[in-house]
Amino acid sequence: MKMAAASTSVDGVLLALKIAFLFLLYLFIWRVVRAASREMRAPQDSVELAPLAERHEKRAPRAGALVVAASPYLDEGERLELSHEPLTIGRGPLNDLQLDRDDFASGRHALVDPRRDGVWVEDLGSTNGTFVNGVRLTSSRRLAPGDVLRVGETDFRYER
Repeated sequence: MKMAAASTSVDGVLLALKIAFLFLLYLFIWRVVRAASREMRAPQDSVELAPLAERHEKRAPRAGALVVAASPYLDEGERLELSHEPLTIGRGPLNDLQLDRDDFASGRHALVDPRRDGVWVEDLGSTNGTFVNGVRLTSSRRLAPGDVLRVGETDFRYER
């Protein structure tokens, strides 16, 4: 008889806990929905943006260019003007500058990233490495005018 009474009280406690849990869950959901609906009704601040070209001019000065100094596949003296967008270099078809015939370039070899504080270059885990002035990159490095960037068998000179 005591066992039946004990199991009945445990069942009652578990039922009460389940009801309390469901009540708290519904209360939480109601609060989230109420907060979201308030946010949607609140007045939104309007922001006026300058035309895209003006924003980029203010964002970063002219990035410069990479000039082909030596390459078995590209014409020497060819200029690749840098914009405000990062430039990927490698053998793969999805790169901005594709060195498809260069067996020493990796699929995604290097990243040239124009920023406010200058143009930075980074090796993207290439097999043969990316070099600036003959030194293999181990981290991102800012390019200075006259620096020579080597990707695969191609040398680029950075000009401002």
